[in-house]
Amino acid sequence: MMKIGIVGGTGYTGVELLRLLALHPKVQIDVITSRGEAGTRVADLFPNLRGYIDVEFSEPDQSVLADCDLVFFATPNGIAMGMAEQLLGRGVRIIDLAADFRLKQAAVWQQWYGIDHVCPELLKEAVYGLPEVNRSQISKARLVANPGCYPTAVQLGFLPLLEAGCVDHSVLIADCKSGVSGAGRKASFRGR
Repeated sequence: MMKIGIVGGTGYTGVELLRLLALHPKVQIDVITSRGEAGTRVADLFPNLRGYIDVEFSEPDQSVLADCDLVFFATPNGIAMGMAEQLLGRGVRIIDLAADFRLKQAAVWQQWYGIDHVCPELLKEAVYGLPEVNRSQISKARLVANPGCYPTAVQLGFLPLLEAGCVDHSVLIADCKSGVSGAGRKASFRGR
C-alpha cells in the first residue's frame, strides 16, 4: 500500500484528486493539508467522501509529509518548489499539479511566472507528466511535472497529426478557452 500525502486538498484540483484516490486499491491517504481548514475532517467539508477518507486536514508540515511515499502538490504555483528538495532528500516522490517544474529553464520560468525559481537544479530532473508521451520515464521519476489543461489538450490534439505527418508544425495554432476552474479556485467556503 502506497502512503500518499496531498498538499492543498481544498481547491478544484485537490478535491478531484481526493475523489480519484479515495477508490484506488493501492493507496492510503495519510496526509491532506489545508491551512484554512486544518482540524476539519475531510468528510465534513466534502460529504461525498464520507466513508472513503477518514483524515483531518492539517497544516503543511514537511516532517509529516516526509513519512509518505508520494506527495501530490495541488497548490498554486510557487509552493511545491519550496518543499521539493527536502522531501526528495527524504526519499519521497513528488507529483506537482501546478507549474513549478514544467519548464526546464529557470529564466524562462521566471519570465512566465514572475518569481525566481528556488530550486532550478531540479528543473532538469523533472519528468513532464504526459503519459501518452513519457509513460516509461514517469514510472521511474522522483519528480513529475504534471502538464496543465491547455498543454494537455493542445498536445494530445496535435500529437496524432504530427506523428502521421499530416500537418506542418510551423503553422499550428491552438485557440483555447477556460472557465472558472482554469484560473484556480479562489472563493472561500461559505457558512463555516
